[in-house]
Amino acid sequence: MSDPVTDADSDPFDAIVDAPFDAALSERYLVYALSTITARSLPDLRDGLKPVHRRLLWTMRQLKLDPSNGFKKSARVVGEVIGKYHPHGDTAAYDAMVRLAQDFSLRYPLVEGQGNFGNIDGDNAAAYRYTEARLTKTAMHLMDGLDAGTVDFIPTYNGEEQEPELMPGLFPNLLANGTSGIAVGMATNIPSHNVAEVIDATLELIDNPHVEHERLMEIMPGPDFATGGQLVDSSKVLSDAYRTGRGSFRLRGVFSAPEAEKAEDQAAGIERLGGGQWQLVISEIPYQVAKGKLIEQIAQAIADKKLPILEDVRDESDEKIRIVLVPKSRNVDPELLKESIFKLTDMETRFGLNMNVLDANRTPMVMGIKELLQHWTAAQIEILQRRTQHRLDQIAKRLELVEGYITAFLNLDRVIEIIRYEDDPKAVMMAEFSLTDRQAEAILNMRLRSLRKLEEMELRQEKDSLLAEQDDLQKLLESPARQRTRLKKDLRTLRKDYAEDTALGARRTKIEEAEATVEFSMDAMIEKAPVTVILSQKGWIRAASGHVPLDQEFKYKEGDALAFILHAQTTDKLLIAGSDGRFYTLGCDKLPGARGFGEPVRTMIDLPAETNIAAMLVHKDGGRLLLASSIGKGFLAETSELLAETKKGKQVVNLKGDAKLQVIREVPAGHDHVAAVGENRKLIVFHIDEMPVMARGQGVMLQRYRDGGLSDATTFVLAEGLSWKMGGSGERTRTADDIWQWKVARGAAGRLPPQGFPKDNRF
Repeated sequence: MSDPVTDADSDPFDAIVDAPFDAALSERYLVYALSTITARSLPDLRDGLKPVHRRLLWTMRQLKLDPSNGFKKSARVVGEVIGKYHPHGDTAAYDAMVRLAQDFSLRYPLVEGQGNFGNIDGDNAAAYRYTEARLTKTAMHLMDGLDAGTVDFIPTYNGEEQEPELMPGLFPNLLANGTSGIAVGMATNIPSHNVAEVIDATLELIDNPHVEHERLMEIMPGPDFATGGQLVDSSKVLSDAYRTGRGSFRLRGVFSAPEAEKAEDQAAGIERLGGGQWQLVISEIPYQVAKGKLIEQIAQAIADKKLPILEDVRDESDEKIRIVLVPKSRNVDPELLKESIFKLTDMETRFGLNMNVLDANRTPMVMGIKELLQHWTAAQIEILQRRTQHRLDQIAKRLELVEGYITAFLNLDRVIEIIRYEDDPKAVMMAEFSLTDRQAEAILNMRLRSLRKLEEMELRQEKDSLLAEQDDLQKLLESPARQRTRLKKDLRTLRKDYAEDTALGARRTKIEEAEATVEFSMDAMIEKAPVTVILSQKGWIRAASGHVPLDQEFKYKEGDALAFILHAQTTDKLLIAGSDGRFYTLGCDKLPGARGFGEPVRTMIDLPAETNIAAMLVHKDGGRLLLASSIGKGFLAETSELLAETKKGKQVVNLKGDAKLQVIREVPAGHDHVAAVGENRKLIVFHIDEMPVMARGQGVMLQRYRDGGLSDATTFVLAEGLSWKMGGSGERTRTADDIWQWKVARGAAGRLPPQGFPKDNRF
């Protein structure tokens, strides 16, 4: 117990250190940051493992869970790991182990699992009490040489055990399986690669240390993900990313239908169903995209009407992925459907490359592919040297004993005599035969059954073979060229297990640049069909199917009547002009049907309550409109400038005071003159070139008035004369050929119109 008197007398403020707060904070934060970077989040370049993975594999090796032995409960492994080596939570350790066993997470799994280890749908693994595990052959390759003095062993967190500093095997795990991690102030994200390609690139680098980056990229063109997929960026994009160690590339899932009859359909992922019907099949999805989430995204896009050309999505997967997409109709363009899926879902993702690793000095560095392979090769040469030295030390120790045994056999009778009659046989033997302490001890520990003549011959053979091996190893240790040759030989041996013709070694990810064959747009997905659009005076809008007669009677709410009616297609855009000079855009496919009265147009566009609708027309590409206000100012506008992206619309005609947008007329191609008539019944004609083409503004004065304003304006071909509709029933028109008397400069007052001009002053 502590002494209460001493405790009472001691001042707690004695323990307080007087230091600047920012210095104390930065010092402590730096310690935390370095710990996270080096002991948790970044992999070691030499074995591609983070401490938790290294400890898991080491523990499983200690438990003798190699591929030839049976499985053991995952709980046993996790308990051993967190008890002896990894002072963190059991969930973190088990999650790390689960990932090492998932063939859709790791290109070359290091753990073989038995039981539910999660799936590509995104479901979690079963609890560790229900699953079992053991090491894979790949993990054994990675740990090969642990007993051969190749690496240092360091004490565990409590100093009770020893653990390896890194795994010495020749398997290039960093590039083969990739890794990702977020540290403090830095992160890493390395994709998996094909082992055969990594080994080939390393062999090229050993043969030619000055090899060009481009040559390495030819041998090792890019990532090889566990889930396949297709890299669609250019080889230059990939090459630039690997040169610096940073970059990103687009990864897509794959449409393919192996059961289709025609080869082109198989490659395109199209299954023909007869009667012209077809469906698309997704057979591979991008890396780290959960299949369940992808299907959810597609279904949500259908529900949100973002994919109107898609009817349904079905998951028909077993061990292999098979997601079926059913188009709305057989007329849908398959390429457009694919492009839509790529744009709207995670069927296309972006992988950010960040080759940030810890080098041999535990320093974090971002490396390009050549630098990374050089460091890894240097590490493997060092491991080879250590393995050789370790074996030389073992041979020296064994030779010492063998020479002692041979001496004993040559003087067998005297040795037996010394052992039988001397009080200290060890000292006598050492003095008489010039033996070392180890040799004398070994002779004294020999069994009687070893004293056969045959044993002597075996010892001499063993000595000869050990001396020959010692000589070879000595030459290997002294010659860097021999070390490189030996490393190449070992790499070629390893490559056989991961060759292109093996199930594990065959490349899964295609690297093919892909450009969109069709332009993706939401408009392109609308099925074309004729409609008749009806807009009432009180602003209710609807679209009847087909092109019905424009004089057909429609029902309206009480006190309402027809304002505008026109023929269009579902693929068209409607332009609605407000009397305040603002233009709004509506898709004809979004309009309500004509069974009822429709819907108020103000729920679709932000049209102010006090603003009337001045016009409704179908947008035509490359067209022009004549726009004029009630005070007689106007201009020509390109129709492409009138489309609005939002419900708020687009202000086109600027109006002052009580002025309103009075004239909205399409200008047909070839029209060369403008006619304007005022409320004072004066008419003016001038050349169309006197009108400016503007995107927004008030425009210029068409005609001057003492009082009143503009009544109407139109465009026409001067050579054909000015035409207007006659009053009364029927569709008769009247044409004034001799119109030169009214032709003046823009902005004049004008004169009274020809005889028979409509009394309402409208063309």
